[in-house]
Amino acid sequence: MGRSSAATRRSHRAESAASATDARPHSHPPEQHWPEFDPLIHERIRLGIVSALAVNRSLSFNELKKLLHTTDGNLSVHARKLEEAEYVKCEKFFQGRMPKTEYRLTTSGRRALEGYLNRMEELIRTTRER
Repeated sequence: MGRSSAATRRSHRAESAASATDARPHSHPPEQHWPEFDPLIHERIRLGIVSALAVNRSLSFNELKKLLHTTDGNLSVHARKLEEAEYVKCEKFFQGRMPKTEYRLTTSGRRALEGYLNRMEELIRTTRER
């Protein structure tokens, strides 16, 4: 039995896409080295946390939450990952009767951010040279 018209259309689209892909020049040569990014920092919220802490001595949980426009749970999960990697230091204390959590960037966190930014600059430079 013959193929359905939908299957035929899908097959023709796939063949067209494959030949169009083959005809296009590659965006970068195979020998091109692309910088690897620290996956711990590369995530948007975690990058926001370490970036904010890099320009502030410390920030409270609520300040980070407001700055990054995120939820308590989301910030807590990402901050904990950075804390486990020793990129940030978390200090919990009471201010009056209110619990307070403050974060600061550690030396290793600052080095990790610097490495991340260097790799990003390398990628930007390489991309603009093309």
